[in-house]
Amino acid sequence: MSIEIKQDSSSTFIHKLSIEIIHSQYQPKSNLKWKVDGQTIAGGNGKGDKLNQLNYSHGIYVDHQQQQIYIADFWNNRIVKWKLGENNGEIVAGGNGQGKRIDQLNQPTDVILDENNKSLIICDSGNRRVVRWSLPNRNGGKEILIENIDCQGLMMNGNGDLFVSDWENYAVKRWRKGEIGRKGKRRIVAGGNGKGNQLNQSNSPTYIFVDREETIYVSEWGNHRVMKWLKGAKEGIIVAGGNGQGDSLNQLSHPEGLVVNEVGDIYVADYENNRIMCWPLGSKEGHVVVGGNGSGEGSNQLSRPIGLSFDMENNLYVADSLNHRIQRFSVDKNW
Repeated sequence: MSIEIKQDSSSTFIHKLSIEIIHSQYQPKSNLKWKVDGQTIAGGNGKGDKLNQLNYSHGIYVDHQQQQIYIADFWNNRIVKWKLGENNGEIVAGGNGQGKRIDQLNQPTDVILDENNKSLIICDSGNRRVVRWSLPNRNGGKEILIENIDCQGLMMNGNGDLFVSDWENYAVKRWRKGEIGRKGKRRIVAGGNGKGNQLNQSNSPTYIFVDREETIYVSEWGNHRVMKWLKGAKEGIIVAGGNGQGDSLNQLSHPEGLVVNEVGDIYVADYENNRIMCWPLGSKEGHVVVGGNGSGEGSNQLSRPIGLSFDMENNLYVADSLNHRIQRFSVDKNW
């Protein structure tokens, strides 16, 4: 669950930093089906802070080349790297207690990998900042990128531009690669017209996805919908949900993780409905991809899914937050 923090009137700015292009999040092919039973590939050993455990997992990032996954381990205030097939993870950021020191994290909600710079970019939500942690230099190489922002989700496009959702200001903000490090150069690219459900507004944006044309997709926790904002648009388009909170196929309940494929099909973690939904391009309702069998810890169940990702083989990864595990659902090749 996203945590709301009282608004701070101080200004937002970015410290000087050069961010290289990251490997973009993989987009699944269309017309696929996944096996109903998932495999636990991280955590699943109860709530805790041991290296084989997670505590309310949030955003995830799959590193295809190294066959590993990075996990925002929310209540453990750390980022964990988990190699696929291993029983334990490795702490690669935070893990030094909850706090605001440069070597600490406070309720991280999302993480992406900057492969060129060999670093992680993290939504350090409880500290109201976005930070960078070097992977080769564990003792140093820590920098604050953005301060005074109630960040929930983030993504970097192929140009190296950074997009961040701002929960308390009801907006998605963008920093161009060449503008990073220049105070005041952020631009609102979705929402930013106060809290509300009008097409130019937002309500508690969480996770985001940005395609090659800089179309921005936003999960709106408070409006139970996913919005699509074309580049430069003054209003968004409802592309999933938007029919009130509920569990019908045309509804969502507090949407979270979000991925859009190249033809425009939307995959979204439907948090309180304990399911992953797919809304085909132009559809008025979605269909259940995995989960949707009630809240539980069975292999065909989820309990408050948040993070969502795919790998190059189109396998689906879900941060199953209240089960404190990451589930992988393989493509059903017999379908």
